[in-house]
This record gives sequence, structure tokens and C-alpha cells, in this order.
Amino acid sequence: MENRGILYLIPTTLGDTAETADVLPVRVNSVINSVDEYIVENEKSARHYLKKMGIKKPLQEIILHPLNQHTEMHEISSYLNSLDSGKSIGVISEAGCPGVADPGAEVVRLAHEKNIRVIPLVGPSSILLSLMASGFNGQSFAFNGYLPKERADRIKKIKDLEFLAVKKNQTQLFIETPYRNMHLLEDLLGTCDNNTKLCVACDVTLNTEFIKTRTVGSWKKQLPDLNKRPTIFLINR
Repeated sequence: MENRGILYLIPTTLGDTAETADVLPVRVNSVINSVDEYIVENEKSARHYLKKMGIKKPLQEIILHPLNQHTEMHEISSYLNSLDSGKSIGVISEAGCPGVADPGAEVVRLAHEKNIRVIPLVGPSSILLSLMASGFNGQSFAFNGYLPKERADRIKKIKDLEFLAVKKNQTQLFIETPYRNMHLLEDLLGTCDNNTKLCVACDVTLNTEFIKTRTVGSWKKQLPDLNKRPTIFLINR
């Protein structure tokens, strides 16, 4: 195992306007300049990120393996071949931390099966940052990803999550495709009890960051504009 490469999980900023020096430690830059092969969710944005981080090696010499909904399992496994010869590889998510609500988790699973060392690097997680800033229970919480697309199913899910949040004091976190944020917000306000607390964490770490915790009844009086803005929703009692 000592002669094999390392799989580095490389965090990115949560948006293009975020300053890398504000949210990423120096070690991330150091690792980026020691690796020339990456598994990435989006090749274009990965190149842009590496350039922004000041990678010294010419981008045309960097190997990028695409990881998306079209990537076959055997392809993912083959991406790790270089590790056997002692070459390290980096995983770059589309935003935030690889492996957290992210297809990079499959790469990490395979690495463990192959007894490859995995090193996660420190970076911004909108999930944890939102939880930190919400004032909600940080000892018992659940990230539920995307809620159902069908409105009836979505409303039922909201009721289920509110039950867990209120009865068990378990913070419930979830997200929506940015252009559908307002639809989800309207369903939350129309479904949850007025006394249930809702935290809206939008554009986390960006210069347009907005994080506010209020009761559902209070939110009804003034709706924030969340359209096309990455947002984490949290509910608690």
C-alpha cells in the first residue's frame, strides 16, 4: 500500500465569486500542484477551477476523467489504475466537497475496496455551514437531498420531515434545483405549522450570502428571492 498512490478528495468553492483564499487552506493548492490526473464531475468547470487555483502545470498536460450520469462502473474502476503504479489522483466535485451528495462517493467506495488510501482535504460544505449558522440541533440531523418533483409527493415528504423535526428535535436539511427554489419555499410555507422554524441558507460563502432563521409564520410576511440561487433549506421545532 505504501508504494501506491493516494486518492485526494479536493474541495472547491461553492460559487465562482468566492475567494479561494477565504474558504480553502493552502494545502489544497499544494496538492493540486502535485497531482496531474483527476476524476471530475464537469471537465470545463474543473479546468476553470484549477486555473483559478494557480496550477503551474499546463492544463493540456492534465488528465481529466469525466464522472457523470453516463459514466459506466467499469470506467470508474479504470480511472483508479494509475494509483497502482504510485501515482496520486484527485477527485473534484462540481461544487463543495467530493463524496457528499455527489457522485464522487462511488469513486471513494471503489478506492476502499482496492485498499487505496483516501485523504479528504478541508473545504466548504454548504450542508455543514448551513447547519452551523441555523441555530438548530447539530447533534441530531439528516440531509435528505432533493425532495420529490411531484407536488403531492413533495408536500407529503415535507409533512414527514416536519414530524421528525418537531417530535424528535432532529434538524432536517434538503435542497432543490435552484430555479425551483421558490416553488419549494411556497410549499413549505403552505404546509408547515406557523410555529415551525425554517432556516434559509442561500449563496453560502459568496458575497451575496443570505442566511436567516425564522418561524414559518414570519416567513409568510416577507419572501426572499431565491430564484436560481443555490440554497439549503432546514427545518426544526
